[in-house]
Amino acid sequence: TTMDYSTNDSKSTSKNKVVAVVGGGLVGALNACYFAKRGFQVEVFESREDIRQAKIVKGRSINLALSHRGRQALKQVGMEDTIVSKGIPMHSRMIHSLNGTQSPIPYGKKGQYILSVDRANLNKELLSAAETYSTTKLNFAHKLLNWSTETGAMTFLRADGTKEEIQADLIVGCDGAFSAIRKQFLRQSRFNFSQTYIPHGYLELTMPPINGEFAMKPNYLHIWPRNTFMMIALPNLDKTFTCTLFMPFDEFENVTTGDQVIEFFQKYFPDTIPLIGADALKRDYFRLPAQAMVSVKCSPYHLSDKCVLMGDAAHAVVPFYGQGMNAGFEDCLVFNEIMDQLNEDFSAVLPEYTRVRVPDDHAIADLAMYNYVEMRSHVNSKWFLFRKYVDNTLHMIMPRTVIPLYTMVTFTRTRYHEAVKRWHWQDKVINQGLLCVAASVVGGSYLLVRYPPNMPNISIEQLWTRLQALKSPF
Repeated sequence: TTMDYSTNDSKSTSKNKVVAVVGGGLVGALNACYFAKRGFQVEVFESREDIRQAKIVKGRSINLALSHRGRQALKQVGMEDTIVSKGIPMHSRMIHSLNGTQSPIPYGKKGQYILSVDRANLNKELLSAAETYSTTKLNFAHKLLNWSTETGAMTFLRADGTKEEIQADLIVGCDGAFSAIRKQFLRQSRFNFSQTYIPHGYLELTMPPINGEFAMKPNYLHIWPRNTFMMIALPNLDKTFTCTLFMPFDEFENVTTGDQVIEFFQKYFPDTIPLIGADALKRDYFRLPAQAMVSVKCSPYHLSDKCVLMGDAAHAVVPFYGQGMNAGFEDCLVFNEIMDQLNEDFSAVLPEYTRVRVPDDHAIADLAMYNYVEMRSHVNSKWFLFRKYVDNTLHMIMPRTVIPLYTMVTFTRTRYHEAVKRWHWQDKVINQGLLCVAASVVGGSYLLVRYPPNMPNISIEQLWTRLQALKSPF
C-alpha cells in the first residue's frame, strides 16, 4: 500500500505537515512529543514490537544516568517530574578498593546529583506520553527497508510480510547507532562518517536485595576501578543493583568455567561475591556473551530539508560519561529551540541544527572515550584525587571562574565543545599555579636551610609547650 502523508503546499502550517520519526526508542519517543506539541502530524515507526506489551524487553539494558541536560529536555514536554519520581538520586561515586575500603567522591556541590533510571520504564513512559497527542500515531513492527533522498518516500516491511510505502514532509532518523536512515547519507558526497569499536565489552549482573533492602548504600554509583577493567553498580527501584563489568574481550575469553569466574572475582572484586551470590555469579556470567561498544561520529546531520539525524543515529557514544541519553535528549531540545528561532522553516532549521550540534556531539564522544580511562585507572591515582580536591575547592571559592569539567557537562547546559575548551584553559592555569606554589615552597625551604634566621636556642618540647599555651582558651 502507498500512503502519501506529505503536503505539497510550501506555505502549509505545521497543522497538516507530517513528520515521520523513524525509531521508537528514547530519543524517537521524546522527539514525537516535541513535534506533536508543535501541532505536526507525527508518525512513529519502530521495527520492534510495542515494548509496553512485550513480555521480554529486548535490547540494551545498561542503567541510565539522567542529569541536567536530559531533565531540561523532558521538562519542555512536561515529563520531568514523572521520570524523576521514578529515579534514584546518586550524589557521589563510591570507589571500592581491592582491600574492601570504600571512599566516596562527590559528583558536585551539596545537593547536586545524577539519577539512576530504568531504560525500559523511561521508554514506556515516553511512548505513552507521545500517544496522548491526538496527532501522533505509533506504528510498531515496521522495519525500514529503504527511503529516497529525492522524494522522501520510505518503504517499510510489516510483521505480516507486506510492504508499506509512506511519504512525509520531514524524516527524523532516531534509529540508533546502526541507523538504517543514515545508510542513505553514506551515499552522499562530502558526508563524513567514522565508527570505532573499543576493545572492551560489557556484561551485566544483578545484585539482589538482602532481607528486602539494598545490599549496598543506594545513593551512590559504585565503582570498582581495576586499571585495565572495572565494574560499576547502579541502584534500581526494586532494591536490586545492576552491576556492569567492563573488560577487554580477550579477558572475557580467558574465563570459561564457573570456577574461573569465582577465581576471577575473588582476585579483583572479592567484596561482591557474597552480595551477588557465588551460584548466581557462575550462572549469570555465561547467560549472555559480552556486548560490544561502539562510538559513531558523522556530519552533516541533515540532508537538504528532507531528513535529520538525532541521538545515537548521529552520535553513538561509549557509556562512560553518562551522557549518551542526555546528549540525545538535548538534541531534541536544541532542534526545538532552533525551530522557534527560524519559524519552523525546515530548509533553514536543518543546516543550522547541523552547524550548532555537530561540534558539541563530537566533543561529548571524545570526552566519553577520555572518561573511560579516568574511571578505570585515574580514580586510583593520588594526583587525580588531589586535583579533584583542588578543582572543587577553587570552585567553592570562585564559583564563576573555576568550574570543574564534570560539573559543566553534568549540571549545566554549557555547550559540550565550550566546556572542553574551558576545561583545557582552566587545567593549564591551575597546573601553572600549582607549579608556582611548589617552586615557592622549594625555594623558601632552600633559603631557610641555607640562611637560617637567628633563632633562640630552644628545644622542640619547649616550642610545643609555648604553642599549646597560645591555643589555650584561658
